[in-house]
Amino acid sequence: MSAQIELSTIKHVDLRTVWRHEASDFSKWLSEPKNIQLLANTIGIDMQVVKTEANVGGFSADILAEETNTGKKIIIENQLEITNHDHLGKLMTYASGLEANYIIWIFKDIREEHRSAIDWLNEKTNEEVNIFAIKMEVWQIGDSLPAPVFNIICAPNDWQKTYKRDSSKQTLTNNNLMQLDFWTGFAEYITKHKTPFKARKAQPQHWYDVAIGSTKAYISFVISLKDNWIRTDLYIPNNKEFYAQLFACKTDIEHQFGYILEWNELPLSKASRIAIYQRDVDIHDLKNIEDIYKWFIDCGSKFYSIIKKYI
Repeated sequence: MSAQIELSTIKHVDLRTVWRHEASDFSKWLSEPKNIQLLANTIGIDMQVVKTEANVGGFSADILAEETNTGKKIIIENQLEITNHDHLGKLMTYASGLEANYIIWIFKDIREEHRSAIDWLNEKTNEEVNIFAIKMEVWQIGDSLPAPVFNIICAPNDWQKTYKRDSSKQTLTNNNLMQLDFWTGFAEYITKHKTPFKARKAQPQHWYDVAIGSTKAYISFVISLKDNWIRTDLYIPNNKEFYAQLFACKTDIEHQFGYILEWNELPLSKASRIAIYQRDVDIHDLKNIEDIYKWFIDCGSKFYSIIKKYI
């Protein structure tokens, strides 16, 4: 006769018993790196906090953050109660004043009219403005420590926005469609396999970027449908000093990588890059796609493991 299994119960914890005050308690908690990462993982945007109580005219946004590898601004407004018009108005004020690309509203619960408003805004705006409505919950199993849970209530319709942008500009060429299909498959590959990267939204362009946890650099995967080559970059957007630091360790870095790399300071640009190419690759042949994805991840993972020692 098998032993009886003892099970505990899960219970909902009131937010105010964990964080008494929105600004001094909740915003402070959320701004800590490990906690903002929980939010980032939930919505799929790599972010880091710039400051709390960021001034916008006579008001102040709870948290100003930025997307890690693009620097796009993120506004986070916290409300440990049911949503109200006052906070919705603040969100719009902060977003316009700081020219934010991402707007995140975190709350205890949402009124139906506010849910409809966020869905309407996401439908009407282009992909440069993305609004998330997030319900904050805390759960506890037995006498365990309470655990925070972010539940997405409203989110931008990325596919709709990509189509809207490209159809309005009439730039969705056959190459664009192939690029979008290619990177959509690559994002799925990242999600299905164990990699150090988080999948990002696919775009109809010749590159696909992933974050490495620092604003100093990111990894970029590049394809040329015309010339049949692929490339993996460590892309350094605006830091010639960091490029020089890495170039001084060129021999050691290439030894760790296992290949001779192409070092491009790009003196006429703010950016620099370190790259590895694979040429004469038939990207149009679907039989090659899986091998290309694997090569990208192998090279990107090498860059990631090596360069993080220097950051």
